[in-house]
Amino acid sequence: MSETQAAPDLGRLDFLGDQVQATLTREVEHSTATLWAFLTDPAKLPLWLAPGDIELKVGGRARLDFVDSGIVIDSIVSQLKPGEVLEYSWSGPGETLRPVCWSLEPTGAGARLTLTLDMPASEDVARSCAGWEAHLEMLAAALEGVPIKFPFERFKATREAYRSRVP
Repeated sequence: MSETQAAPDLGRLDFLGDQVQATLTREVEHSTATLWAFLTDPAKLPLWLAPGDIELKVGGRARLDFVDSGIVIDSIVSQLKPGEVLEYSWSGPGETLRPVCWSLEPTGAGARLTLTLDMPASEDVARSCAGWEAHLEMLAAALEGVPIKFPFERFKATREAYRSRVP
């Protein structure tokens, strides 16, 4: 059975048994090519996510090092359609797979970015979603040429909002 909860300023949560799928969507006034560069270029990743490298081929390595938190994503690319879709697991070796899929679509004014996260319902879903909400805010700032540090206030506020939506 699926239970869906959505809020206008947060992502959509779909509860599918022991799994949760979160879908976060943003409309941006930048091209899909610009977004793709921010998702994949090792020089741009630290501006909004973490230092790292993503080998752009299915089976390629996806490694991101969140130095300040001690979290390291060391995964493989599981889906790739250059300029449109990139998926890897947001986990390290031996951990439960938590696929993160970035999808890009052109729009009249720019592009639509859709981030889909899959994770076990037993994990702290609110924390995961809030973390990605914060990184999407960082991405928006970086796209405008004014990178920001991790927005803890946004993280705390969205974590509380997501907590109220998790059964």
